[in-house]
Amino acid sequence: MAQQSTLSLPGATPQQDHDDTGAFTALKPYWRVTIAAFLGWFMDAFDQVALLLCLPDIGHSLGAGLTAMGFVITAQSIGRVIGNTSWGWLSDKHGRKITFMLGVMWFAAFSGLTAVTWTYAGMVAVQFLFGIGFGGEWTASAALLMESVPARSRSLASAIMMAGYECGFLAAAAIQPFVLPHWGWRGLFVIGVLPAVLAVFIRRGVPESPVWLKTQETARQNTRPVSPPKLKLTGAAIQAFIFMAVLQFQNAAIYSFYPTVLREVQKLSPGAIFPLIAAYCVGSLAGKPVCGLLAARIGERPVFVGYFLITLLDIWPFVSGQSDAILLPAALVMGLFGNAVFALVPHYLSQRFPSSSRSFGMGCSYALAALGQGIAGFFVPWLGSRYGLPVAISTSVIIGTLAVTAAVFYRPPTLPGAHMEGEEA
Repeated sequence: MAQQSTLSLPGATPQQDHDDTGAFTALKPYWRVTIAAFLGWFMDAFDQVALLLCLPDIGHSLGAGLTAMGFVITAQSIGRVIGNTSWGWLSDKHGRKITFMLGVMWFAAFSGLTAVTWTYAGMVAVQFLFGIGFGGEWTASAALLMESVPARSRSLASAIMMAGYECGFLAAAAIQPFVLPHWGWRGLFVIGVLPAVLAVFIRRGVPESPVWLKTQETARQNTRPVSPPKLKLTGAAIQAFIFMAVLQFQNAAIYSFYPTVLREVQKLSPGAIFPLIAAYCVGSLAGKPVCGLLAARIGERPVFVGYFLITLLDIWPFVSGQSDAILLPAALVMGLFGNAVFALVPHYLSQRFPSSSRSFGMGCSYALAALGQGIAGFFVPWLGSRYGLPVAISTSVIIGTLAVTAAVFYRPPTLPGAHMEGEEA
């Protein structure tokens, strides 16, 4: 197994380290950690999207309306706040790898418990606990990946990891037309127990972050105890918090109620919505690697701005098109641009925190993202009950997109994680 390290490759110059043309080649020795991070996000997505796809069915089964089911999403988001922050702290204190494994096992267990929940109150509680594992898994795996791969491959590795969400989304959408008619919504959540197998792969095949190991060793050599992670509220950290809160509000408005729009507004069957969701997911799968490579070549800010502009132009056809000739291309474009910007999130956040508190900082950022999603989970159906879901979704996306565009234009005085331990500046 190749040694995972963030040290410069033998014979490489600083300029070569940041040349995107060799990003794929440089990433090959790190395929285990890249695949593990991808699969973690894939399995997270499958379980979460199962909830979104079955929201009307669960509501009918439990006697809850759309607004009440929106609160289930909010409860899950609150759980993610706890998972992101507390498990991020644990990841900095005890290691990325062990925290990653525990997060996977946690959310798999509560996915299984969702299948045997028979009351609305129980669903709120179980999804809250599911959210804790969901948040912990992402926080640890993102830090582990960014600290394990070479600098010139980070944008690409970030994109590959985040593409796992679309693969999980697509898998859940592909399976649900076959599972729902025979086993109902509970059958999808039984399948969600399978991610526990990933913990075995992480345990046997994925090394600990070399950056985390180096910070621990440095502290020991200085003959002082390793202090608990502390988060400094620098300009870069505050930017990360605001960025994630408004980006996730915008993104949640795009996808959280999209299956509900297709089923309740467009009156499509579970089978008929699959081509539209597939177009969205395929667009995002194709768009995320391109987004990562574009950011490596021209910078993150121009990519963000361009992608956000296309999202604004596409949102109304995406949610209110009256035929497949409109809905299918709009779904593809939304995946290619509206969701593909998430490819940059792990890399964007990792630059804004030092190694000693990187996972904690990234976790706090994603905690605020979970709050943004929770607000969208309540605000969109509330507004939709007055003006209709298409108008509510479009309005929320416009608000979120304008806010996140403003956030990316801020230039923090320093980026504490722009260069990690062992790298050439």
